[in-house]
Amino acid sequence: MNTKSIRERLLASSMICGTAVALLGASQAVAQTTPAAEQTQVEEIVVTGSLFRRTDTETPSPVTVLTSENLQRAGISTAADAIRSISADGAGSIPTGFQGGFSAGGSAVSLRGLGVSSTLVLVDGLRSANFPINDDGHNAYVDLNSIPFSLIDKIEVLKDGASSSYGADAIGGVVNLKLKKTFVGVAGSMEAGESDRGDAEHKRADLTLGYGDYAESGWNVYVNAEYQKDGRVTNHSRGFPYNTLDLTPIGGVDNNTGDSSMIPTTGTPTAVVTRVVQTDLNNPLAGGVGTINNQYQALNLNCADGTFTVTSGAAQGTSCKYNLADKYNQIAPLQKRFAVNGRLSVRLNENIEAYATGSFSRSEVSIKGQPQNTRLRQPFGAPATLASNNPGMVLPVWICSSGTNCATAADRRLNPNNPYAAAYAADPTNGAARIYYVFGDIPFGSDRRNEVIRGTAGLTGSFGDDWNWKIEAVGAKDNLRLVQHGYLNIANTLKAINTGSYNFVNPEQNTAAVRQSIAPDITTPSHSSLMALEGSITKRLWTLPGGDMQLAVGGQIRREELENNNQNARLDTWTLTTSSAFGKHTVSAGYFEVLAPVLDKVELNVSGRYDHYSEGYGHFSPKFGVKYTPLKQLAFRGTYAKGFRAPTFAEASARSQYAGFSNYTPPTSFQIAHGGTVTGGNKNPYAGQYSIGGGYNGNPDLKPEISRSFTSGVIFEPTRWLSMTADYYNVKKSGLIVAGPLLAQARAAYYSKTNQTDGCAAVAAIGPGYSCNLVDGIDPQFPTALPRVLIINAPFVNANYQITSGIDVAATVKAPITDDIRWTSRVEVTHVFKSDLHTADGKVQKYAGTLGPNGLSAGNGTPNWRGNWQNTLAFGDKYTLSATAYYVGKIKQVAADVYEDTSCAKGNLYNNGDEAMGKKFCHIKSFVNVDLNATAQVTDQVQVYGNVGNLFDEKAPVAPGAYTSNPNYLSAFHYAGLIGRTFKLGVRFQY
Repeated sequence: MNTKSIRERLLASSMICGTAVALLGASQAVAQTTPAAEQTQVEEIVVTGSLFRRTDTETPSPVTVLTSENLQRAGISTAADAIRSISADGAGSIPTGFQGGFSAGGSAVSLRGLGVSSTLVLVDGLRSANFPINDDGHNAYVDLNSIPFSLIDKIEVLKDGASSSYGADAIGGVVNLKLKKTFVGVAGSMEAGESDRGDAEHKRADLTLGYGDYAESGWNVYVNAEYQKDGRVTNHSRGFPYNTLDLTPIGGVDNNTGDSSMIPTTGTPTAVVTRVVQTDLNNPLAGGVGTINNQYQALNLNCADGTFTVTSGAAQGTSCKYNLADKYNQIAPLQKRFAVNGRLSVRLNENIEAYATGSFSRSEVSIKGQPQNTRLRQPFGAPATLASNNPGMVLPVWICSSGTNCATAADRRLNPNNPYAAAYAADPTNGAARIYYVFGDIPFGSDRRNEVIRGTAGLTGSFGDDWNWKIEAVGAKDNLRLVQHGYLNIANTLKAINTGSYNFVNPEQNTAAVRQSIAPDITTPSHSSLMALEGSITKRLWTLPGGDMQLAVGGQIRREELENNNQNARLDTWTLTTSSAFGKHTVSAGYFEVLAPVLDKVELNVSGRYDHYSEGYGHFSPKFGVKYTPLKQLAFRGTYAKGFRAPTFAEASARSQYAGFSNYTPPTSFQIAHGGTVTGGNKNPYAGQYSIGGGYNGNPDLKPEISRSFTSGVIFEPTRWLSMTADYYNVKKSGLIVAGPLLAQARAAYYSKTNQTDGCAAVAAIGPGYSCNLVDGIDPQFPTALPRVLIINAPFVNANYQITSGIDVAATVKAPITDDIRWTSRVEVTHVFKSDLHTADGKVQKYAGTLGPNGLSAGNGTPNWRGNWQNTLAFGDKYTLSATAYYVGKIKQVAADVYEDTSCAKGNLYNNGDEAMGKKFCHIKSFVNVDLNATAQVTDQVQVYGNVGNLFDEKAPVAPGAYTSNPNYLSAFHYAGLIGRTFKLGVRFQY
């Protein structure tokens, strides 16, 4: 979308709310109609990142505040959507719609694009347990889906380093969800909706019951419950280009390997076979290298979408057409959430107050995907002989009830799945049928149930004239139950082939028992827990020219544990991850903060914290802040901070391991050696894009990542109705904990050679810890060419450093249009100037505005522009109309962590060796969508509302460089454009 189109859409959203009012005119109206007497005293609050109560919410650190009113006007109904709407959320952000990663079904925020493990999420200022499965196999985060939404009073986002207050992981910033402290009466809401396509069903309800006037009686108790369900959305329902890898209709490459553009050896639900030798008649994985001839045949040509035929080349034959992405993929999973919460607040005496909270939440996510095929890599850590793609799986001539020695068994019979069986009954060694097949009758996916139990308790009090103290405790446990469907058990699949129990000719005739035997459900429980106790005390020291100087000191002790169990501990299931992480430690910390208004116009803030980990390391994190207010309407602010991120259990525990995979296209020389053409795209799937892995083990010698950050900003409030802020940020993160920082060089080294031996020697020469873990079987069409490397071993190390910088700009207008109409406008924009990774070999990988880092989380890149703009018209006390626009800038389809050359001609993630194609699909276009929300106050107690999401039905821009599991779209930043226009109606009540 060009700049003019963006401007038109944003203008349209404003016009809907009647915001085409001249700013100066509104200024005049304010001056005439807003007397000073209308201003009310501001209550003292504690702003995230400080220990002191204050009336001024504009601290030296930049903080974005989202109130429940802001969220309601935006039509937002989940904590995940609320937090991830912030413009500072960048690279590494995890959307629930991303379903192919380690933490599929989870949701997390990545402030400043520094990753989810560098963003700290708090609830009422206290930590919670992390999601038991680490993102990318090693990054820890709090699952936003587990946080109740209906109790949120406001969300404060501290966009600044805050290790001096909170310890580890607050490098990119802090998200603090503040819940209601007290409630009296009955309140709730109900809403329902769906997309204009008739799917994306949405249902939500919440109810809160509270009793006790805290101000009068000194106590209050409330209980709350909420439920939400969001329906599944398939790729098929959204059509081109989100349901296919074939982009030839828009001048792109056909990467769909299941139709007429490819050879008939692609795995599809119609089995295709070719005759090969079988060196061990008891082992379906013992098929010979290469084929006896170049003829392939389908076992069943009952084709719903027609057939295709290949008459030349090394693989010839006829098969059925398939578009697997259209048939099986989904854009949005089925989600259900349920939560129960409660709080008791008590004033024990005039100086001491107490509270206790308890909560239980359950988040369920059901994911579906493409079924498994017969050509699969071995489990990570298993012998290479178990790889079914090395060189492939074969069907024997003879089958029998035992599945062993069938060629001579008394009950032997010819294999009905092998069309060559009758002709080679006397010569079974030369009559095996290598099979290419997707188990379309066995559903593939997972069901994830995540339950979080959390409780807190606290005492606050004061004594003397200027002493205030606080003691708080929190305990939380996150229990995850993961059930995997459709993964093939190695032994049972091979036995089913040898006994003939699985019908490849007509899979519909297979019984449920056979399917369950081949692909039994696999249930893996994992859990994490946290317990913490902390206390602090503050005192007013003496009076300075600008006010009272204050001191706060405190301490914390925290216990964290993780048990992320191996889903494939027996190594008996193809491709199922073997990732696991275990650990426990105790963290003790002491901290302080000094607030010094040294002059009437100058405020200084100094804080620091020392954290000690039971593993044997510690870190001190200082922070300095200053705010200068030369005029009441103008203030300047700045901070300098140091912080750290502690190694996660997945990174540092010797018991932890994981194998990570990402998309990779081999170099042109490899493609040519396997029959590819530079100008026409590669016609051999073996030489096209594939999933390449890295194998990693935890390293107990890792040190924490350390950071240096500074901010510099201005606050401008020329009138009571207009406020503006602009803040520059610069963060340097050093000693990055990196999984295989030289992995790209290791890949290049392997592919620079012409044979496996030399290739693996070149990988080992890259450095300690680098080696070939698994090399693919040879290409049947080109058996003498270099085979693909599937997994390269690489170490976790402290290496490299990252620098990111940019600017946040925000403005708020609150202006009366007439006596009965008020206009409120809020805009927030983040521009990333730089996001650079400096590698150990002196190279710089530049990510800003690109799809890099491609290997981080959902692989959605680093947009260098993000923003949102909300306009609201309030008509008296009865009606409101709001439009909220969201903007994401264009993204260049290159990734420096995949290709060193990031020109569109060379390093484009879509070019397939074709420079012209790379230039054509150089950028993912910018994206803007507008949500419309209206409310009507029917009575003093009842409000009805309606929401239209993606009002103009804007489509997500085409992103061919995205993961193939998300064909041609970015789930993190363009999700609204995938779902399309949605409608939602609801009612709120309070008595």
